[in-house]
Amino acid sequence: MNGITGRHAIVTGGGTGIGLAVAAALTRAGAGVTVTGRREAPLRAAVEAGHAAGFELADVTEPGAFAAALSRAGTPAILVNAAGAAESAPFLRTDDALWERMLRVNLLGAAASTRAALPAMLDAGWGRVVNVASTAALRGYPYVTAYAAAKHGLLGLTRALALEVATRGITVNAVCPGFTDTDIVSESVARIVAKTGRSEADARAELARHNPQARLVRPEEVAATVAFLCSDAASAVNGRAIAVDGGEVP
Repeated sequence: MNGITGRHAIVTGGGTGIGLAVAAALTRAGAGVTVTGRREAPLRAAVEAGHAAGFELADVTEPGAFAAALSRAGTPAILVNAAGAAESAPFLRTDDALWERMLRVNLLGAAASTRAALPAMLDAGWGRVVNVASTAALRGYPYVTAYAAAKHGLLGLTRALALEVATRGITVNAVCPGFTDTDIVSESVARIVAKTGRSEADARAELARHNPQARLVRPEEVAATVAFLCSDAASAVNGRAIAVDGGEVP
């Protein structure tokens, strides 16, 4: 895909789920991809499978961890902030610790990695930042106030920074997947089963019903949208939130 070939791309949370699918898509498009994350085993597996050229251990919630990874891997022309986590609880049981976890991984981690990667993009006069948000950045869901607030914040970061760098050859966009067939959804299914006693099939159907197509989104579908946003074909797409959700969000 024009504009991606030969570029260095870094994908946070690149060992599993959407991050892994993004790494594979960018690798197929000709990028040299470095995946980062907290766990070595899935990152190493991504490299061994040919989905990435290399990996670095880096927890985006730890101050300075991503910047240290860049010092080893090299600065990217493409940054995809795919690291994320989701926890649920009724609002009155959402304590400060849960709020902090959701904000740190879903918002502050993306801000820190972008802050570390952006100077080199500005120097080069070309760059792509894609934040993996969620339909929770575009609407509300019950029992995930901290997660939804963090993803709304990530979308605000996307829109504001896109305007700040609009004349510098850099675009900043977000993809907003609906419920996607990843480990995060599997964990949500397990919680539904544990709390309600419903079957796993019923729990998955409960999540899939949000999608007018009555299914979960595939990680590869999200990755294809990310790859487009990283290409020269998307040079005029900036500050956008693109929903990949089967039509859930109007």
